[in-house]
Amino acid sequence: MATSSERRASPRLSRRAFLKMAGAAAAGGALAACTPAQPTPTPAGSRPVQLVYQDWRTEWFPPMAQTMLETFHASHPTIRVFYTPDPEGLREKMPSAFEAGTAPDVFQGCCDYFPAWAQQGYTLDLNEFVNADLEAGTISEWDAAQYRAFFTRDGRQFGLPKYHGALALYFNKDLFDRFEVTYPDKSWTYDDYLAALQRLTQDRDGDGATDLWGGMLEPIYDRVQVHVNAWGGSYVDVADPARCRMAEPEALAALEWLRQRHWADKVMATSLAVQKLTPRQAFAAERVAMIEDGSWALKDILTTAKFRIGIAPMPAGPVRRTTLATTDGYAIFAGTKHPEAAWELLKFLTSAEYGRAMARTNFLQPARASLVEEWVGFVQSEYPAQTQDLDIAAFADGHLNGYSVTGEVFANMTGVRAVTDAAWEEILTLGQAPVETRMPQVCQAIDQIQAGSAGGAPRCACDVSA
Repeated sequence: MATSSERRASPRLSRRAFLKMAGAAAAGGALAACTPAQPTPTPAGSRPVQLVYQDWRTEWFPPMAQTMLETFHASHPTIRVFYTPDPEGLREKMPSAFEAGTAPDVFQGCCDYFPAWAQQGYTLDLNEFVNADLEAGTISEWDAAQYRAFFTRDGRQFGLPKYHGALALYFNKDLFDRFEVTYPDKSWTYDDYLAALQRLTQDRDGDGATDLWGGMLEPIYDRVQVHVNAWGGSYVDVADPARCRMAEPEALAALEWLRQRHWADKVMATSLAVQKLTPRQAFAAERVAMIEDGSWALKDILTTAKFRIGIAPMPAGPVRRTTLATTDGYAIFAGTKHPEAAWELLKFLTSAEYGRAMARTNFLQPARASLVEEWVGFVQSEYPAQTQDLDIAAFADGHLNGYSVTGEVFANMTGVRAVTDAAWEEILTLGQAPVETRMPQVCQAIDQIQAGSAGGAPRCACDVSA
């Protein structure tokens, strides 16, 4: 994969040359294993190009998107965009739409399934568009780790950042004060974290059973990975992304630390211990004193918590400090008939204007570093009492100081999440499997997935000529 500096150094093209090149690039390199018909540019003077844009269906998002599209239409009179919400079961349903050639022109994705779609050839390679028509200053504003996550192993760029979510520690200041625990800050290590977890785990009513746990996390792919990275371990071999490293000593040590917190000293709550509440719900109910959660949860927590909230960066691990950067991004369907128009829409969706709208409407942490201060101001103005002395900018610390990580991607991600989720449930939620025996089984299953996909090469057999 080309480095960011290499991409930025590419010579800039004229607009006319860019449009000619973009149409050819979209047809020639979009689907490595498919043979879609070449996209046909809209003739000059014809009716506006019509695009379908698919994005979140959460209650607040569609009205904001529709309002912002009015702005886009005003500045792009030759393009008409029709917004549609994500289908229920997005992860499972989108591949069928890709294969049938009925997918939206521009869409959002994240997590493990977004790179999986790219690996299967469903996304347009954006490299030529970016090199020709995106300012280097814009790229420099994005978290480098997040931006790198939108490239496949062979250098195809499948997305641009939608927003930047990051993990941090939310903590209950009232409970910290009650049990005389010092508030977390950037100096915290895992030793400090453990000491606080232990002191905050309490039997408050004296019935002999724990009713307050020190902390809680959501045991899913990337939330667990952050701890593995803090110990110096990895899920994926950088030199060989078909090779699993989850059974190596560093990963095992991190996973064992988490297992002990859930099942040895029981200072981190499982979902079963809190009657299947999510970490966020358990925090609001004051069943746990700390949770590892993201900036995407900020509005919900500020609305539901009836106590003083604190936010601090994730503690530094034995080897390094890490925090999770989300990989929510926007992509163009490889089978779009209008790649140039779709690119114009993609630039708008990743613009400062659109990022500012999401930050204002639902407090989504912006992907652009220059918008962080504005975002903090939006939160403070809506929740002045709750945000007094609240370090909201702690969420941006990894972005601004270069210690973010993103979900690690195997050569073939299809099916990997199911394997790891089952392991985390057995090890952390149920306490039924020891780390040292379960993780080699996980790696064996993942290695089989990689071997069965011929190294994860795109396998699309779609006909997108319709």
